[in-house]
Amino acid sequence: MHKFAFLIFAAVLFVLPMHVLGEDDPDPNSPSPLLFGWESVETRARRIREPSVDPARPYARLRLGDLGDGDGADPKAFGVFLFQKSGRTFQLPIENFAPNQKTGIEMTVRIADSTGYYGEPAFDGESLIYVTWRGTMSNVLKIRLGKSGGSIEIPAGLRPAATSPAPEVVGYRWSGDRIRFLEQAAFGPTAQLDNRLRRIGIRTWLAEQFEAPYPTIPYPDIPMMPTTPPSTCMQTTAPACYRERYSMQPLQQWLFKEAYYGDAQLRHRVAWALSQILVTSGVSIRQSSHMIAYHKLLADKAFGNYRDILYNVTLNPTMGDYLDMVRSTKLNPNENYGREILQLFSIGLFMLNQDGTIRRDSSNDPIPTYDQTTVNNFSKVFTGWTFCNTTVCPNATPGIQNFKDPMLLVPDNHDLGVKTLLDYPGATVQIPECADCATPEATSNYAYASLNAAIDNIFNHPNVGPYVGRLMIQQLVTSDPSPAYVERVAGVFNNNGQNVRGDMRAVIRAILLDPEARGDVKTAPRYGKLREPVQLMTNLGRNFPARSWDGESLTDGGLSDPMKKLGQNPFNSPTVFNYYPPDFIVPGTSLNAPEFALLNTSLATNRTNFLYVLIFDGYTPNATDSLRGTSLDLTEAIGAAAADPTGNRLVELLNFRMLHGTMSAEHRSSLLTAILAVPETSPTLRAKQAVYLVAASSQFQIQR
Repeated sequence: MHKFAFLIFAAVLFVLPMHVLGEDDPDPNSPSPLLFGWESVETRARRIREPSVDPARPYARLRLGDLGDGDGADPKAFGVFLFQKSGRTFQLPIENFAPNQKTGIEMTVRIADSTGYYGEPAFDGESLIYVTWRGTMSNVLKIRLGKSGGSIEIPAGLRPAATSPAPEVVGYRWSGDRIRFLEQAAFGPTAQLDNRLRRIGIRTWLAEQFEAPYPTIPYPDIPMMPTTPPSTCMQTTAPACYRERYSMQPLQQWLFKEAYYGDAQLRHRVAWALSQILVTSGVSIRQSSHMIAYHKLLADKAFGNYRDILYNVTLNPTMGDYLDMVRSTKLNPNENYGREILQLFSIGLFMLNQDGTIRRDSSNDPIPTYDQTTVNNFSKVFTGWTFCNTTVCPNATPGIQNFKDPMLLVPDNHDLGVKTLLDYPGATVQIPECADCATPEATSNYAYASLNAAIDNIFNHPNVGPYVGRLMIQQLVTSDPSPAYVERVAGVFNNNGQNVRGDMRAVIRAILLDPEARGDVKTAPRYGKLREPVQLMTNLGRNFPARSWDGESLTDGGLSDPMKKLGQNPFNSPTVFNYYPPDFIVPGTSLNAPEFALLNTSLATNRTNFLYVLIFDGYTPNATDSLRGTSLDLTEAIGAAAADPTGNRLVELLNFRMLHGTMSAEHRSSLLTAILAVPETSPTLRAKQAVYLVAASSQFQIQR
């Protein structure tokens, strides 16, 4: 190994003072860590030798000032990154972390990433090193590894902006964080809702939302139809009937209208998130009435207990049909639901620490949560239930499968043998065979007791808190949360403060009020998430109120065609794994960013093209489907363009509305140049040009 391959990097980390708030709201301005070099050149780190450290593995040592906060002494709250000239970024493992009353915090990081050791030549030459905390990043310092390799310039994009919130007189002062919050907790901000949030604060708004009537716009009232379309409702002879009854379009239109105009934004947002975790799909579930009934269940239970969500989803006929539980009998048990309730809906494939990281055995291999035998045993528990088509079912209709009432047990089809469930400390592992199932009533009692025992066994598994918590964080806030963030949310899932496990209100509140979620500006490069197509559409349509194509009425939400072209056709997930897998890693990186699975070259082009059509012309669907289309009301932007020929007022408006005050100097300059290229006598065209360029930019496409 080269004599410089092993070295120690020393630095001091200072932080900006925190703002003091009342008890009503969290501090949205966790300080950005500020990193200073020890040498005369501020941007360069000191290199020293440390013979006591293993010479086969290069290390860096950091000294941090005391952050004076709850997770300031938690190593899982920090990330340390090495950036190279090639553009590659490595997250460095923190191996030692020790608070020191005199010097702050000392940590040692290994010059390696998750794939293992990286010595020369991979880390040869000059690189940059920086620290992230709560979604903010420090400035960067140079560090030389080895003798060879050229120098590196510090890219402008890696210099965190020194921002501080402008003082405001009342309410929740930080305008940037209000907009960010409404992108996370709602389908986007509106001027009216932002003003209300400024007056009442986000905790009060959350309390209101937990009790808000839902939905604002009634669900479509679609009758259940025969499995085979009748001659009066065929796609070829009666396309309007077929579209309303045998496609997801009525629910899709309602989804967008409720997102644009509904008042109970939080429940709508959480129900949409749950639908991407506990997935069913119109690819198999063809009738809109079936999927509407399933979405009602998720929305009704969204603020309840996750145990109740698991139980009710298990007996829901839409899920039962989608994952074959309606056809699972003791003589022919189907493993689909037994597998997916474990893998996707509750505990995942591998044992987790409470911070969401994978537990490993002595050979450093992930520890599986279950095996095929476990799946087979759960599949036996789920035998015997099918569509509720008898006279005891309120929505039963002769000749039509009942997708509205919970599934009903057929006692003769339920397995009566022993079932062995998940084994973990404190678990009830075994369901005994039925000792007295001589009557249908006894068998029914045994079957429902077994079902409840199985749901309890899953729900109380130690993985559920970190697994579900991390998925919900990904859906609402950021794709790659820190382990500390996950651990805090998992702790609330495990105990809401009143010894209640699985309280979704408490979990949602913890996710949205966490210091990693809140903040006027987030500067860490890996923080945030790509706006999925649905939220890209709703964020724009709430910022600039969605209207019909001609602007004469409200939009009817007929946006399934462009959403399909963008890779996310609502309620038509291609698989049970959702539109994108939660563990998707951006190719060539170690970044977990699920939505980027929907951003290949073709889909990125489709995004830009659709934005152009929407903003400049308004989207008009196929003329034969009688939908009114969607446009954006740009009145406010046009007014700003008309009032200020310099273009600055328009830029400031879009910076506030769309980027919550984070527009870079380079972005501002380019945008202003494009605005001024349009004659000042055309304020409408100026406004459209500006909105389009911001919407198509990476700064807007990434929700931060």
